[in-house]
Amino acid sequence: MIPPKARVLREGKVIDIDAAELVVGDIVDIQGGDKTPADIRIIQSHGLKVDNSSLTGESVPVAIKPDTQDPNHMESKNLAFYSTNVVEGKGRGVVIKTGDDTVMGSIAGLVAGLDSGQTPINKEIQSFVRLISAIAIFIGVVFFIIAMVMGYTWIEAVIFFIGIIVANVPEGLLITVTVTLTLTAKRMASKNCLVKNLEGVETLGSTSVICSDKTGTLTQNKMTVANMWLNMKMISLETGKMNYGENFDPRTPGWEELGNIACLCSNSDFVDVKENWQKPVNDRAVDGDATEAGILKCYECLMGDTSKKRKTNPKVIDIPFNSRNKYQASVHQDDEGKHLLVMKGAPEIVFAKCETILVDGEDVMIDETTRKGFREACEKLAGMGQRVLAFVDLHLDSSKFPPGYDFSTDDEEPNFPLDKLRFVGLLSMIDPPKASVPDAVAKCRSAGIKVIMVTGDHPITAQAIAKEVGIISSKNVLIIFDSLTPIPNSPQPGVSACVPGYVMTDWEEADLDKLIRSFTEIVFARTSPQQKLFIVEGYQRAGNVVAVTGDGVNDSPALKKADIGVAMGIAGSEVSKEAADMIL
Repeated sequence: MIPPKARVLREGKVIDIDAAELVVGDIVDIQGGDKTPADIRIIQSHGLKVDNSSLTGESVPVAIKPDTQDPNHMESKNLAFYSTNVVEGKGRGVVIKTGDDTVMGSIAGLVAGLDSGQTPINKEIQSFVRLISAIAIFIGVVFFIIAMVMGYTWIEAVIFFIGIIVANVPEGLLITVTVTLTLTAKRMASKNCLVKNLEGVETLGSTSVICSDKTGTLTQNKMTVANMWLNMKMISLETGKMNYGENFDPRTPGWEELGNIACLCSNSDFVDVKENWQKPVNDRAVDGDATEAGILKCYECLMGDTSKKRKTNPKVIDIPFNSRNKYQASVHQDDEGKHLLVMKGAPEIVFAKCETILVDGEDVMIDETTRKGFREACEKLAGMGQRVLAFVDLHLDSSKFPPGYDFSTDDEEPNFPLDKLRFVGLLSMIDPPKASVPDAVAKCRSAGIKVIMVTGDHPITAQAIAKEVGIISSKNVLIIFDSLTPIPNSPQPGVSACVPGYVMTDWEEADLDKLIRSFTEIVFARTSPQQKLFIVEGYQRAGNVVAVTGDGVNDSPALKKADIGVAMGIAGSEVSKEAADMIL
């Protein structure tokens, strides 16, 4: 167990110290691969991205910049939180919180102060014992009176009284209940479910509401290419872990060009370790952020020749992605010495640089019909909560850019063209649901169990995943709440609700109770750990037995308060496993 270290600026020098020795006001350096040693306000950033998924539920790493802030500290883009992973880039920041005062520490303190309350079997056994005790005492008193009337001495009558009471005590109850629960827990262990609290076995069978986290619980917590817009047509890919892309034909016109850009215009690669190459493609570790990893795995699954493609088309020059340009571009040289410019980035930015579009293998001039189709495709994919990137290319004129041409980006403008490009297609990415989730949700609903999504992710992404897995019926009318949306006073059949956390900031218990009575299908998005706890307490007040499933640190207060908390074993955080009653 090696104590975490931090690089801190003291007396004009950067030195390594134990993270436990940090104090408020220290200047700390962080870079890709580090764990953030404290809550830090960033003052310098160079492409810094942090994975906040365990705290906020967002699958995509957050770009951290000094000049961005938000009244809600969890949404602020100039803060890096203790124990979150730095995905890439580097930065310098001022320590603002340490130890128990950090966001992570406050969540741990909230968990420690919670009382999970009695389980249903506890209540049942307590009620049963009280009933048996009352009956035993009543019968004992009756027999005491009868013995006295029949002329027995008072000592003999007391012996009768005590004997009747002892005879009615169920001495075998404790052993019977313990053995039964233990055998059930053993059977569940054979199905990869570890039961930490035996009473949780019975509670699981009494559950009437499941409050489930999204990221890593319902979804794979891996950005995956789910759709592409190619030849002005939408194509959906099979996103299952074991059968990814099986429904797609790589011979589709235009895919060779789109796949070529996706493979070459990237700075990510598989971690070059023997064990990593032996894993299935979707399980391999990747050097790079979640979006780049999703694109790389997509190409490798469909084509399987990433390394060969990059060796035969070496990169000559690269323009890295930045927040001002919103695109990444690179020039590659093929075996014949010809140069190809490839670019990917924000759809509206990249599309504006294009003059033609590739449709069924032919270059077609972009007209108003093309622009309309492009806008509709982007709107549709964004409405599904997916992250969209556009891919374009340009074959550079060999007479102007011969082999050995000195490409440069040192001047204000590069010495090669970045306009009049050819638009090839769109790829959209989402953190897809696990393959077994829709069937599991359907079984829960058929058994009369309500399934509610409680996530820290964006409302659009949350409701899109909820529809895909069946938590929200696609035929229902969906209301996305804002601060002005009134809470109905009566049940709303055929209507589902998506409630962002900022709407609930000033809610009283009565407001939440009213919402729970009005809607049967609810998605709670952008929720804080305190709000997740508030939601669980609301469903418990309504008389439900509540199960909570989650894997992040932000889920731990709700896991502890629930009648039964279920944590994810492989991808789950240690805090969530500690708070849960059961680990999958």
